[in-house]
This record gives sequence, structure tokens and C-alpha cells, in this order.
Amino acid sequence: MPFRYFLKQLLMPPGVLFLLLLAAWWLRNSWPRTARLCFATGLGGLLLMSLPVVVEQSARALESVPALQMDQWAALAGQADAIVVLGAGRERGDPAWGAVDQPTGTALERMRYAAQLAKASGLPLLTSGGLHYGSPPSEARLMADSLRRDFGVEVRWLEEQSHTTWENATFSAAMLLPEGKKRVVVVTQAWHMPRSVWSFEQAGFSVVPAPVGFLGKDHGRPFGGWMPENKALWQSGQLLNEITGLVGYRLFY
Repeated sequence: MPFRYFLKQLLMPPGVLFLLLLAAWWLRNSWPRTARLCFATGLGGLLLMSLPVVVEQSARALESVPALQMDQWAALAGQADAIVVLGAGRERGDPAWGAVDQPTGTALERMRYAAQLAKASGLPLLTSGGLHYGSPPSEARLMADSLRRDFGVEVRWLEEQSHTTWENATFSAAMLLPEGKKRVVVVTQAWHMPRSVWSFEQAGFSVVPAPVGFLGKDHGRPFGGWMPENKALWQSGQLLNEITGLVGYRLFY
């Protein structure tokens, strides 16, 4: 896992763009034309990734699944057998919570939405997410504890083995399909939903997508989104990772 993480961070933007800038400095005397190309590509890539307008336009290409309307929430009871909320990492040892690990902000966004869907429909919940960097508790356990404590919703199943979206689907299927739960509402980020739906359908489910956290909307950034922002840099990284995942899943799975 550490080597896989290192390789991914190195080869995916922004890591590879920093490598290009490093290569530009290294080659500046021996290969000046190549150095200029590396510098322009690295700096230009970082600039594009930092622009909110680029995030917005890129997200629109990924966010192909529309949001559920609020008046559809109760009707989910007749369309699905369970709600599956996918993990999104954890924050380690936050002192504000007694040094106890907590779900990330992205995970909380998913959990909040899943809790409202569960309350409106009465459907049971499954949280999906394994050990983050190999140490307990699992993401599924952290989400289940928070759903009970913060949102007043009990979780029926905890899938605590997965580390990828494909494994989210595969291990959830191993728990739900033997119980006859073949129709699931999947809760995750809007830009992550196409890969999630594909994975859960491949695992044998009929999927009702419930996307949240849309990035492809007008978020009212100053200067029309053409001013670089550090938040946009992180969001661009998420979108690029998702594009790579979409291609990779269809090639390798």
C-alpha cells in the first residue's frame, strides 16, 4: 500500500507537474529547449488546475447523473432495498474530538445526505470503507458511529474491507446479495458516481444513484473563476483521479 500510494502521488497531477518543473531545472544547461518545454508544461498545468472555472467545466463532463429531487426521497422505499454510502477517508486524531479519528468533510457530506434519505424512505444503511493506511478503526466504523451520534441513524451493515470503489461494490455485494438485497441507493460525490454505478452494476446490483457535492455548478467565484485558488487545485486532482479511474476500471476490470 505505501508504494502504491507513493507511485500514484508521483505520477498523477500535481505530482507529475512538480517533477516536470524539477526536470526543467535539471536540464536547463544541457537541454535548454527540453527544459523550457518541461517548465511551460509543469507551470501551465499547475495554473490550469488552480482555476475554479477549469474545475467547473471539467466536473460537468463527469457529473452525468442528475441529483435526486427532494420529493423523490420517500419513494426510494419502493425502488431499493438498502442505502450504501461510500467512505471518503478519515482525519487522524483530531484534538478537538479527544484525539479520536473522524470522517473527512467529504465523507460527512455523503453521510448527511444518506441520513436524510434513510429517514425519508425508511431504508436500512450500509457504510462501506476499509482501514485507512492499514490502521483501525475502519472508515465504515467511523461513519456508522457518526451517523448514530450526529444524525440519529443506525447502520445495519458495516463493510470494512474495501480500499477502492471496485471493492466497495464487491464486498457490499458479498453482504447484501445473500440477503436478497439486490437494489441499492448509492451515495457518493456527483463526480464519482459514474464509476460507482458501473462498479455496483458489475457486482450484480440494480442501482439508484444519489449523487451529492456537485462541482459542475456555478459557485459564484470572484472574477468568474479565473483567479487561481488552492481549493481548486485539490478539486482538480480529485477530478483527474476520477478520469483515470474511469478509464482504468474499464481496462482492468
